[in-house]
Amino acid sequence: MRALISVSDRSGAVELARRLVALGWEVISSGGTAAVLREGGVAVTEVAELTGAPEMLDGRVKTLHPVVHGGILADRSKSEHLADLAAAGGAPIDLVVCNLYPFGSAPSVEMIDIGGPAMVRAAAKNHAHVGVVVDPVDYGAVVDELESAGALGDALRLRLARKAFAHCSAYDSAVVAWLDAGAPETGEEDAPAGRSDSAGLPESLSLRLRRAEVLRYGENPGQLGARYHTMDAASWWDSAAQLGGKEMSYLNVFDADAAWRLVHALGPDPAAVVVKHANPCGAAAHDDIAEAYRRAHACDSVSAFGGVVALNRPLTDDVAAALTEVFTEVVVAPGYEPRALERLQAKANLRILQASAPESPELHLRSLGDSFLVQTTAAPAPGGPPLSGDTPGGPPRSADDPGGWNVVTERAPTDDEWRDLVFAWRVVAAVSSNAIVVARDRCAVGIGAGQQNRRDAGRIAAAKAGDRGRVGAYASDAFLPFADGLDGALEAGCTAVVQPGGSRRDAEVIEAANRHGLAMVFTGRRTFRH
Repeated sequence: MRALISVSDRSGAVELARRLVALGWEVISSGGTAAVLREGGVAVTEVAELTGAPEMLDGRVKTLHPVVHGGILADRSKSEHLADLAAAGGAPIDLVVCNLYPFGSAPSVEMIDIGGPAMVRAAAKNHAHVGVVVDPVDYGAVVDELESAGALGDALRLRLARKAFAHCSAYDSAVVAWLDAGAPETGEEDAPAGRSDSAGLPESLSLRLRRAEVLRYGENPGQLGARYHTMDAASWWDSAAQLGGKEMSYLNVFDADAAWRLVHALGPDPAAVVVKHANPCGAAAHDDIAEAYRRAHACDSVSAFGGVVALNRPLTDDVAAALTEVFTEVVVAPGYEPRALERLQAKANLRILQASAPESPELHLRSLGDSFLVQTTAAPAPGGPPLSGDTPGGPPRSADDPGGWNVVTERAPTDDEWRDLVFAWRVVAAVSSNAIVVARDRCAVGIGAGQQNRRDAGRIAAAKAGDRGRVGAYASDAFLPFADGLDGALEAGCTAVVQPGGSRRDAEVIEAANRHGLAMVFTGRRTFRH
């Protein structure tokens, strides 16, 4: 029995080869892999010894030879195949262990593997007779089965073949994505033909997904659910640790992601967010994280029941004591005080996640059955300075910073109003459209989400705010098309308004704001969310 080992990821390769040799196998290899195996005390037959042809073109051609591929592809049930192979001076190869050049970590022309995929595909095609291993995690299972049964069973060979084809597919997709992005080593001034310069989006996209987690159920019981991750990028979900509670469901993941992204969009101050059905029903920043949580929950304590809580600071025992008084589905934080974790883990149904900051993907995709909508990810709501009470929004600077906003009314916002305008704008960017947020003292006190008209969203936000919105800020995710768009702000007692502007009736809205003594700023950027 013969095994050909040629790997870029050499972890576990020496131990694998040693166990194969102990079973009486011949190990074939070349180049760097052969050197590593020899250093590990493994007797190796060089590929060049089989083929009679040395490596050429700086190693670009090593295993691309009929003796190698004939040994892999020969159908053992056909005597003519074996005769042809013998006539060429070859013999069957029974196991191919090969993973490809690490293109994803260092994309370049030289990292585009040729011989590796050819061997892997050949072995996977002939999986009825040949085992193929592309992942070191499978080494143990392969040798264990060889040791116990003397050969690889049909089920294992089929599973390994499927994994091999997926490995090659993902690899090719990574190369295509690199070329679509305008591979720098092409030396061309213009982007490759695959890129759509007019749209700023690639002409083709390859989704390389791997199931990362089986969920308790889908959006509703009766639906299957799972979380998949892209194979060429890291997600905060992949490093998150669940420290307690039941299995995550589809909606748990969906809402936890929304909460985690929003709490990190609120700026560097300690902050807490409560999310229900993908929309925030509470958000607050405060110098004390426990107070931030209490204020976030108080925004809409009815809707917070059964919600998801996220904090951007380690969760303290004070927070845990308050949080366990309310039915909560999921809590996400960067860390937990020991006593706080004990308190939370006493709630058997509370899912406890510890996570790192979320990444910002370049593209946002949405499934339309067999089609996808693709757009660039929206720029974050302004980060700007901390929102602590002694720090104003500052003078104009840029479009995505509160300083870049345009004051359009006779009265400019005060420092406190600037602070609340920035906070309200950050929150409204995470609310389903049409969206209105009323905020005061770095705390959302009224949120109107997902309404078909802006006036209703404003009325809902004002009603939820009650007296808490007095002298607060009023944020709209899109322009106020009519002067009556200010009715919600006036009803809530707000004194400052932030909106994108851009309506044909902006002048009427500005005139109404001046008439009521409001300060109003235009951001120049809409934040629709659907």
